[in-house]
Amino acid sequence: MKFSMIFEAQMTNPSADHERQVLRDCVEQAVLAEEMGFDTVWAVEHHGLKWYAHMSAPEIFLTWVAARTERIRIGHGVVCMPFNFNHPVRAAERAAMLDVLSNGRVNLGAGRGATPQETSMCGVDPDSTYQEVEESLRIIGKAWQDPEGEFEWHGELLDIDPHPMLPRPVQLPHPPLFMACTKKDTLERAAEYGIGALVLGFAGVEEIAELRRTYDAAIAARTGEKFVSTVVNDHFAALCPTIVLDDRERAQQIGARGQRFFAQSIKHWYGAGPVPDEAVDPNVDEVAKIREAAEEHVAYLHEAKIPVSTGATSVFNAEHAYGSPEDAIAYVERLQEAGADEILCLIQMGTVPQEACMETIRHWGEKVIPHFRKGE
Repeated sequence: MKFSMIFEAQMTNPSADHERQVLRDCVEQAVLAEEMGFDTVWAVEHHGLKWYAHMSAPEIFLTWVAARTERIRIGHGVVCMPFNFNHPVRAAERAAMLDVLSNGRVNLGAGRGATPQETSMCGVDPDSTYQEVEESLRIIGKAWQDPEGEFEWHGELLDIDPHPMLPRPVQLPHPPLFMACTKKDTLERAAEYGIGALVLGFAGVEEIAELRRTYDAAIAARTGEKFVSTVVNDHFAALCPTIVLDDRERAQQIGARGQRFFAQSIKHWYGAGPVPDEAVDPNVDEVAKIREAAEEHVAYLHEAKIPVSTGATSVFNAEHAYGSPEDAIAYVERLQEAGADEILCLIQMGTVPQEACMETIRHWGEKVIPHFRKGE
């Protein structure tokens, strides 16, 4: 079992001063994560999604973290792979450079960045994202197969005549590859490509177990014809929103409030919802509030005659690792039983204060992670 943290650089009050502070706070959390025994820090890539994610240049953030650490793995979770976000050669070059400077610690994930806000900002054709992501993965999978020779590519979308691909990464033929998987079809693609799955669902343990079954079934059915590399990485990482404090009830309230802000901000950009509510009121029962928000969301979907799927309220489900270290251990045991190879701790949410993030990381390092390392 691996333990990691994922960073969105999410925030209320997205002023320039607060933005700078949040980004620096994320670095401090990542440095503490290494000290506390976490295996990996992941950083997303999004563009123009105010409130939800200010992590527009994760390669810079991760390089800064790599320079401040020695052991922890450095995860692009993920690079937006459509060509107008990142040309595949540039994505490969940057990943290799970071792999060299971090002494072979990079994980490289792929995603589409498919919100209308992002695709319109960078001139990406939404209808081409799947095809461009696949071709990018194939280019990266081939780029350093002959580390002393030259790379060339003649695909459906790109033609690249022979050129040296520099620098060469420490991890050959390339850093481990992953894909962000928010739907079953992307999970199946990841399995067919032979790459790891980053499952970012909020619906809880039952959904994680169902997604693991989907991933395993696709692995069992694949022929290998669609592999993007000679190296196969069947690794399943599952999201775990968590706040763990000495005060169990306070942790539950802070976690539910952070997740409610997360849900509102993601709904704003992915589903044309209203601007997220930034207020934090210590007198409000946030656990009850997030349940009310889920009911309102379902009512809206019915009113708009949008089919209500089983995952329609997933981001409003607050049954996660909020509370005491014992609560977190119990939840991780359920995720482990559901088939998670890696626990992706989501701690940095927009309304969660820095001191609560740092205390959560310490509790995981001192009590939660050691519980699972005893038998290793």
